[in-house]
Amino acid sequence: MQPFELPPFYLPWPARLNSNLEQARVHSKAWSYEMGILGTDPAEGPIVWTEADLDAHDYALLCSYTHPECPAEELELITDWYVWVFYFDDHFLEVFKRTRDREGGKAYLDRLPMFMPVDLSAPPEPGNPIERGLIDLWFRTCPNKSVEWRRRFFSNTKFLLDESTWELNNISSERVANPIEYIEMRRKVGGAPWSANLVEHAVFAEVPDRIAASRPMRVLRDTFADGVHLRNDLFSYEREIGEEGELANMVLVLQRFLGIGPQEAADLTNDILTSRLYQFENTFFTELEPLFDEHGLDPQERESVMRYAKGLQDWQSGGHEWHMRSSRYMNKGSNDTQDRMLLGGPTGLGTAAARLGMTPRSSGLRSRSFTHRPYKVVGPTKLPDFYLPYPLRVNPHLEQSRRHVMEWARSVGMLSPDPGIPGPSLWDERKLAGFDFPLCAAALNPDVSLEELNISSCWLTFGTYGDDYMPVAFGNRRDLNGAKVYVNRLKLFMPLDGEAAPVALNASERGLADIWRRTTAGMPELSQRRFRKAVVDMAESWLWEIANHIENRIPDPVDYIEMRRATFGSDMTMALAELTVGDEVPPEIFKTRPMVNLAHSAQDYACFTNDVFSYQKEIEFEGELHNLVLVVEQFLDCSKDQAVGVVADLMKVRMKQFENIIATELDPLYDEFRLNANVRARLGGYVEHLQLWMSGIMNWHINCLRYRESFLRRSPTNGGVLRALAGLGTSAARFGGRDLPAPQAPAARPAFVPPRAPVSPVWLKEADVSA
Repeated sequence: MQPFELPPFYLPWPARLNSNLEQARVHSKAWSYEMGILGTDPAEGPIVWTEADLDAHDYALLCSYTHPECPAEELELITDWYVWVFYFDDHFLEVFKRTRDREGGKAYLDRLPMFMPVDLSAPPEPGNPIERGLIDLWFRTCPNKSVEWRRRFFSNTKFLLDESTWELNNISSERVANPIEYIEMRRKVGGAPWSANLVEHAVFAEVPDRIAASRPMRVLRDTFADGVHLRNDLFSYEREIGEEGELANMVLVLQRFLGIGPQEAADLTNDILTSRLYQFENTFFTELEPLFDEHGLDPQERESVMRYAKGLQDWQSGGHEWHMRSSRYMNKGSNDTQDRMLLGGPTGLGTAAARLGMTPRSSGLRSRSFTHRPYKVVGPTKLPDFYLPYPLRVNPHLEQSRRHVMEWARSVGMLSPDPGIPGPSLWDERKLAGFDFPLCAAALNPDVSLEELNISSCWLTFGTYGDDYMPVAFGNRRDLNGAKVYVNRLKLFMPLDGEAAPVALNASERGLADIWRRTTAGMPELSQRRFRKAVVDMAESWLWEIANHIENRIPDPVDYIEMRRATFGSDMTMALAELTVGDEVPPEIFKTRPMVNLAHSAQDYACFTNDVFSYQKEIEFEGELHNLVLVVEQFLDCSKDQAVGVVADLMKVRMKQFENIIATELDPLYDEFRLNANVRARLGGYVEHLQLWMSGIMNWHINCLRYRESFLRRSPTNGGVLRALAGLGTSAARFGGRDLPAPQAPAARPAFVPPRAPVSPVWLKEADVSA
């Protein structure tokens, strides 16, 4: 019996079949023999496929469904790529995963990039069918593409190959990934971003390089990838888990994380898949046109992007149809085949809405995203037990920094009325004292000088003020264009190459000009550019929040988590922390999987900390939509307390992942880079910074007044988000400033209770401190 019934899928686009199917079948079989994929020479390894296996898998059918319009020669090329990539997956399983040969697998993978020369230079002599096939495919694919496309295709192909070691390591240690880690890593090892590159090739269109890395294009690619991979996980669960001993499958991941059965996990996996397709549609209809205008795309470039997006749609619908027909997968018991869809309703142009495959479950998921009632009274949040194994240290210059921040905020105008905001000033001294950003900075930077601590505290203050200013000045008026002008002007106050900044018009601009100058004095230009980009990314993420408020749309869970790192400013924090390790540390080490996953785990822990503490402030007092507790409530259709429990569990598994990376992955990484003792010590300081970052942010949330209900009622905000950014070129931190009331009964207090740093500046009354 099947382990679960396949859920009803959301199918917004009908599948179509390429008329060149039979020609592709004949060609791909002949090519497989030519490369040695079929009729393998015993000297080159085990026989992984027989001709009967290839016929049953029918990759020509897959490509004919996923690329229904490309001509015969192009379909042959695309089909050969998919024969190669599926053979690689099965070959790696047979030779390295089953035998758990990590060293052999790494040596095997390390050779493959040599057969993908971006400059089209001559590769070495191949030694097996994988290498032989890769050379053939690379030189049939790349000569007529731009060097920018080749670089993107090389990168995604290398990810697909290299990250097989991640799956192998998890199998060897019998470790199942957590849901956030799985989504991120599945994109790399699953190959859908690689498929998206081939879509560009198949539709004879390239995404213009100047927008390829933009948020809308990234979201189209990532939602496509997640849709492809989650669909595959549902169909492949029986084979992967029951027969192959795989652990990389979202159904299994959710079973382990939530403690639920296969059917519940499969239904929830399908909900995530549906939500990602909704996100694809939302991005297509709301973000592409403004992107085109912003970058001045000409009509031909716009048409290329639209053809690419249509190609991604074709791949989704065609991939589903192939899964329903291939012997490779569990596909009994579903009534979602295209034949049955066509028999059950109208066809032809303009009738797609009649075949959307909407179910009560999927339609409810969509409607809940747009029907949230803001300012709902939710009351205090009972804090869960937080798992946090790292101790707290506090900078001895805390009190001096508190005084400096108050004087600095007053001098740049943050405590005075602003012409862009009606009514009194956005902040006053009482609010700023209660926010107590130096308390956070002092725990994030326990060993720095007073001047460095002051700059870090000022970054926190600047970021919070700007993030508070945005919704009040622009969000309440639904003025997205005005917000874009505000963000674009901020860039002018971080000059490079001796550029002169314009005259500042408001407190944000005056404050940024000052701390940029103080932070970057003596900083190399390349480091300044990295730092500046991180600050700009944070400011631009505020525009995403305003756009969601205009739509009254609670974000998709995956999109929320990934954007939360930007709105939280943690990408900037990591950029600054990386800069402090010194020139001896090779910068490319921070782009490796262990270091990226280490940083993301720490970022998510801090972001989710803020969302738990800030829930009442944001939902009840500010009408916010961007809070993970709310996102989980909406997505799972559960209670607030249940959602808080899920978020706390996510925090715990991210912390466990952080610990696991330190224990098992960093030393092998350092060995791979042949790092000396001094460089290892510097990277050890970076890791310690991340630990201090998490404990310092938790301490600040527990001890400041910002989340106390009594403080909120005496100091109402002007509406909107109050977050915080972090600091100096040593160890900045931006933690979302969102409010929660005081902890409730003693039993509800967090398991982590750090040594209590001085709670508030001396100018706060005792009544305020105890509130």
